[in-house]
Amino acid sequence: MRGILGRWMPERCRKSWRKHWKGILERRHQVFSREDLECLDPGYFEIIYMDDRDVTIMSRNTRHMWYIHNPEYPLMGSCIIFHKHKVSHPYHQHGRSNTLRQAVRSIKSHDKWQLGGRK
Repeated sequence: MRGILGRWMPERCRKSWRKHWKGILERRHQVFSREDLECLDPGYFEIIYMDDRDVTIMSRNTRHMWYIHNPEYPLMGSCIIFHKHKVSHPYHQHGRSNTLRQAVRSIKSHDKWQLGGRK
């Protein structure tokens, strides 16, 4: 029984705990895959910047800017969606999504709402 876990946690719990954290740390370094990035339709979005952790796009319909950041991809709720109405405005947080594909659906839904006159 070494370390802090050995003082207060039974052996079977320690094994489960280590397995849990090992899985999280192994997934931590994964990033947007090529398949994830393919959901960014260049006909719908103007792609400003794209790498394996961040995507900056502009909707061709509303001209709104979107920044999608994935600090802990692919963990649940890991994509943070930022939004601004004009290039000169600061970003504000629009929401979160589990995947890049889900973030794109949220952006398209926002565009539809925006173009519909905000009813």
